[in-house]
Amino acid sequence: MNVAETFEKYSGEFLEFGRVQNPYSGRPDLHAFIMLDRLVAGQSDIISSAEHDEIYLDVSPQALEVVATEHHILTLVRCGVRYSQEFDCLCMFV
Repeated sequence: MNVAETFEKYSGEFLEFGRVQNPYSGRPDLHAFIMLDRLVAGQSDIISSAEHDEIYLDVSPQALEVVATEHHILTLVRCGVRYSQEFDCLCMFV
């Protein structure tokens, strides 16, 4: 699975958090963070940087590609996570 293509495929589901079944939290961003940590655990803050109205996540798209299913990506999109082609990273609006 190609992460960038899969994020694009589900772009019509962006911020449709109400469609997420059994969320870990009622907060879309927190659900996404918990899910990402379970898929690609890390030792640093999950937010690696911020610029203007975006935050960038410290989760490698390449590492995510190895473990994530299309359903995981769909859920992340529904939580507001995007893939930035410019920076080859995951990001969110704040």
